[in-house]
Amino acid sequence: MTVILVRHGRSTANTSGVLAGRTPGVALDDAGRAQATALIERLDGVTDRLTAVVRSPLQRCAETVAPLVGHLDGMTDVEDARLAEVDYGEWSGRKLSELVDEPLWRTVQRHPSAAVFPGGEGLADVSRRACAAVRELDRVHGGDDGNGVWLACSHGDVIKSVIADAYGMHLDSFQRIVVDPASITVIRYTRDRPYVITVNNPGAIVLPAPRHHTDADVGGGKGA
Repeated sequence: MTVILVRHGRSTANTSGVLAGRTPGVALDDAGRAQATALIERLDGVTDRLTAVVRSPLQRCAETVAPLVGHLDGMTDVEDARLAEVDYGEWSGRKLSELVDEPLWRTVQRHPSAAVFPGGEGLADVSRRACAAVRELDRVHGGDDGNGVWLACSHGDVIKSVIADAYGMHLDSFQRIVVDPASITVIRYTRDRPYVITVNNPGAIVLPAPRHHTDADVGGGKGA
């Protein structure tokens, strides 16, 4: 079963250098809206296999998937609060240029599993909720034959935590992963382990052909 993880398009907070968090009213900017429209073409090769579009409840994710959902016949997007942005608490809405001087910033960068945002949540909690959500949603939307493909639209740190889990990395290494606005990451979940197919992809996506139950993940060829 395969999930296409899409980070929302470029937002007004991205361009202004603000840590948006869950602040309401953060929309896509002109570039972000163009990125949202471009998703239709970038995913053209897999849209016939999509079983669901699930997204964070925040506005910038809703705007990112809206053109794609409108293009898909009979498809509606589903909100899931577990895919929401990190609750940065008192850091929400502040300039990144100010936050780098906070003592907690070094912990976030070097030891994120220990980082808990004042008045918000910890990154370890984010990782647990996001990874549990993706694995559960994968079982729901993966299809009876295990060849289902579904899409989840979320946020940078949330997607990075899911990628780190799929790689078997400790959360303290997740800052090594880059997830740009509107980038696509693809992970295939199997009975034994996840296989990371692509990360931070800015282009069109080509997925492996649907597989039969008799296919084996031997030699690294069919699993990745």
